[in-house]
Amino acid sequence: MAAAGWYHRDISQVVAEQLLATASRDGSFLVRDSESVSGAYALCLLFQRHVYTYRILPDDEGLLSVQTIQGIQAKCFRTLPELIVAYQHPHNGLVTPLLHPVHRARPDEDSDGEDARGGGHSVGTCPSAPISSRTHIPQQLHQRLQEQVHSSPASDFMGFMAEYLTHHVQLDLEALCHGHPQLRHLSTALATACRALHSEIDFTLAGLETLARVFDPPASPRSPAREQALLSSDPDLELLLSKISTVNHLLSSLEKKVLKSLQDTVTRHNLALPGVAVAPPPAARPLAVQSFEVKVGKSQRAALTVDVDSGTVTVTKRGGGSPEELIPQDKILQLIKYQSVQSKVRLVCARENQKSLSRDFVFPSARKREAFCQLLQLMKIQHSNLDEPELISVYVGTWNMGSTPPPRSLASWLTSRGLGRTQDETTACIPHDIYVIGTQENSLGDREWVEFLRASLKTLMAIDYRVVALQCLWSIKIVVLVKPEHQRRISHVHTSSVKTGIANTLGNKGAVGVSFLFNGTSFGFVNCHLASGSEKTHRRNQNYSDILHSLALGDKRLGGFDLTLRFTHLFWFGDLNYRLDMDVQDILAHVVKKEFQALLAVDQLNLEREKNKVFLRFSEGDISFPPTYRYERGTRDTYVWQKSKPTGMRINVPSWCDRILWKSHPETHMVCNSYGCTDDIVTSDHSPVFATFEVGVTSQFVPKEAPGSGPEALACIEWESIEVILKTTSRSKCYIEFHSYCLEEMQRSGENTFQNCDIPGFLKLGWSSKHLPVLNPILPDLEYLGDQHLLLSIKGVESCESYGECCLAMRPAIGTAAQQFETFLFHRGEETGSVRGRMRVRVPQDRCGTRERLYEWISFEEEDAEPAADAPMCPKPPPQPLRSRPRSLPEPATGYTNPAYFIFEGVP
Repeated sequence: MAAAGWYHRDISQVVAEQLLATASRDGSFLVRDSESVSGAYALCLLFQRHVYTYRILPDDEGLLSVQTIQGIQAKCFRTLPELIVAYQHPHNGLVTPLLHPVHRARPDEDSDGEDARGGGHSVGTCPSAPISSRTHIPQQLHQRLQEQVHSSPASDFMGFMAEYLTHHVQLDLEALCHGHPQLRHLSTALATACRALHSEIDFTLAGLETLARVFDPPASPRSPAREQALLSSDPDLELLLSKISTVNHLLSSLEKKVLKSLQDTVTRHNLALPGVAVAPPPAARPLAVQSFEVKVGKSQRAALTVDVDSGTVTVTKRGGGSPEELIPQDKILQLIKYQSVQSKVRLVCARENQKSLSRDFVFPSARKREAFCQLLQLMKIQHSNLDEPELISVYVGTWNMGSTPPPRSLASWLTSRGLGRTQDETTACIPHDIYVIGTQENSLGDREWVEFLRASLKTLMAIDYRVVALQCLWSIKIVVLVKPEHQRRISHVHTSSVKTGIANTLGNKGAVGVSFLFNGTSFGFVNCHLASGSEKTHRRNQNYSDILHSLALGDKRLGGFDLTLRFTHLFWFGDLNYRLDMDVQDILAHVVKKEFQALLAVDQLNLEREKNKVFLRFSEGDISFPPTYRYERGTRDTYVWQKSKPTGMRINVPSWCDRILWKSHPETHMVCNSYGCTDDIVTSDHSPVFATFEVGVTSQFVPKEAPGSGPEALACIEWESIEVILKTTSRSKCYIEFHSYCLEEMQRSGENTFQNCDIPGFLKLGWSSKHLPVLNPILPDLEYLGDQHLLLSIKGVESCESYGECCLAMRPAIGTAAQQFETFLFHRGEETGSVRGRMRVRVPQDRCGTRERLYEWISFEEEDAEPAADAPMCPKPPPQPLRSRPRSLPEPATGYTNPAYFIFEGVP
């Protein structure tokens, strides 16, 4: 089965339809892995320009059968090729016999460009290659081995490997093509080559175990069987790996054993250890009182003094002998940021006569205004007396370290100082609640790196941050650190990694991820290192797709949903390696003049996002810092864009390889406060990049009325209609699945009641209210429901596979009248259609109480929308950030932005 060209493994439904559309002959078919049932397959068949999908399911005995139309007896087969041969004949329940297999394409060249850690195609995916090309593969590998012999001290080992490449790799290749991936001859060669390692490990292991027994409590003696197994000279590779694992375990546990033994000795004999004192943990540094020079009115100068600890703002006018005005934090009702004047802010304060007083202040720069707003926000948080936080700050950093140890100080990186949109000096040393640090080409040991980061933050912030998670894939690492007081709020921590290096088997490229819940808010973080080289744009896109599909993070119940929809907030960062499509001399000229917009217009990542190839509906802060790659090490004044390779001179144009993007559920609070790079860390050819975020979070909701204290009032989610447009050539009937944390279990609609496939390549589906379920949330309170979201998945009736998923916020639909919604559908990182409809969330009248959130007292206002000075101000939630996409990308319009969707609306 593995050698069958029509078997495409885990390609998506969209890709399968594209391949069949390209074949464009009735009876064209392919087989892929099922997305809905593990171990099952999906048979995709083209007939009259439509794709029909049939599930191939295994039974308890492993026999395969096709789910076809009713009335046709199911036939069972032992192998997939036997099944395909049988269905090449008519009258088997398919719309047409299987006539024309669609073969998978040869994989792209997978070498890593500038890194070039290996090369060639994956032999496992090319079983139909001609014999001449197969025999050429060992010759290529043997030639590469010869190139390494002169620089390697392991000449004996190389001799064993040369014999394998000359005589045995061909046998492993043939076995692989026939579905046997065990590489038996390679295992034998490695075991023989490593035979001498057994005695060395046995000698080391015996010494370590002897030392460990010295500090072990008295126990039963070791069994002779174990002694014999450890001293065996059997060259079996599994035994060798077991020994190495034992050595690793002993080395890691020995220090703990010795320490515990010595501590027990001290306790047992009441020994004093002079000169050793346990220092108390350092207290968090109090925030200094900060003062800002501002302008009031047309010419009046004043000073705004913010004392976070005491919770006051003091206004001192310059000249005129005006007395100081002291404003307590509980009297500040609202802070309004002007959009047209980035340095202007309005402060709305309560007065004794029940009317508010508005005051406008103009700061020297937008950066100073942001620092003032952050301090006021921090002051509100500290004096809110809330048991659980509603607003936290998140720091995200990414750095390709260039396989070089870091400098002694990472202060500029961890305090967001350098180039771009950086933190003002008045707020740079305010500690963040969560630090997430991603690195690539990090040569430090895992423990060494984590402790270095913790020590750096302890020096800067006087806080002993706790480790939430560490995940590594070769030299790609992600570390999550959190303030000690938040450690109990972190739960459901998951980690995962995906290899995307040569043949997707090497971890020199790939991604590591961490996900967790912070009280009731889900977070996901992905750090990746994608394929390098200016010409590898398509390969980078494929890396992104592979990571999106394979990274196992978040709630397992949402495993069928696109990774980007599983979290309230998802951050994706790393060395994405996208380059600038411009001549290097033109790039350098624009960098000197700081003309970054001209460069962003040819940035490959922006161009691919504009074409909806990658990072659909992600956001990125405005880039106002120079390209972070490829600098001369030791300086930030010069780009080194030429690199000598065995194949010739390679050009690496200066580029923004290192990026930080994010995606949040609708109607959530997310503000990017800084996005930039350092200018003083010069050990690598990449500059470290940072971004900081203000994030709204939810906690476990506690209703004012305890359950069971009275008649249970129910809230309900009602649907008037739902209409879906899918980009598909299928004619399948569909149903909708509804998922939410506010529901006790997943709910499902009936089959669609309306269907139209008159437009080639599109399928329009409709559901009336009678075929849509009424959903009852577990809690009926408005305050609770306003934070909830619904995940919808459109699935085919025959295949039970998703055609697309989306996320809907419940807050806009709360009320007595149904509200319209429109959004996009996604599946495996691709836009697959749109959905719209009308929904209503009914809340019992006695459960409509709500309150203002801490982040809702800051709002945005245009210059011409001046409220009356004495008008009472009603707090309102802030709108979405002004710009959620790079300037080089057009702002998305509302509704069905793909012009093809308007075909159904009669729009030309």
